[in-house]
Amino acid sequence: MFSTPCIIFAGGKSSRMGEDKALLPFAGYKTLAHYQYERLSKIFTTVYISCKDSSKFDFDANFLEDIDTNTTFAPTVGFVTAFKNLDSERFFALSVDTPFVTQKEIEELFEADEPKYDATIARTEEGMQPLCGIYHASLQKNFEEMLKKENHKLGQLLKSVHTKYVPFRQTHPFLNLNHPHQYQEALQIIQNY
Repeated sequence: MFSTPCIIFAGGKSSRMGEDKALLPFAGYKTLAHYQYERLSKIFTTVYISCKDSSKFDFDANFLEDIDTNTTFAPTVGFVTAFKNLDSERFFALSVDTPFVTQKEIEELFEADEPKYDATIARTEEGMQPLCGIYHASLQKNFEEMLKKENHKLGQLLKSVHTKYVPFRQTHPFLNLNHPHQYQEALQIIQNY
């Protein structure tokens, strides 16, 4: 098990899905968030769910509620909240809507990570996967500055700091459930797991 904290980012707007994807039923669980929390708790000693309002979840978990709960539906707020609340040099970040990232991919990221990096991020042929990687405390001020300027472009930040990209040939573990058809596809996939 990894002692580095894991944060599941579940504070997005889910506008492309048309409903809160964190609350969609998945793999025998009432919600995708609960599924992610349970499976990642077998890999990490501490798992948190980054969200706007924990009252929408009907299960017990470690929640990190966004410091700004108003209009900003971007991971930036979750990162600032995490850095302010966690006493850790780094944490693993994963979006709630990527249920197929396994221990294998996570181990590869940790093996590649070193203290000299600001972040260690998964990359596939589709591009970087900013919400699947390790973020170091050295980025706290960068995220605070981004939030102040209302700049929420994670990719831009990662290009401007010392980021290690870890290439993955397989793209299926990084399937994002952004649209209803991707959710339906994921329901089919999980039946064969």
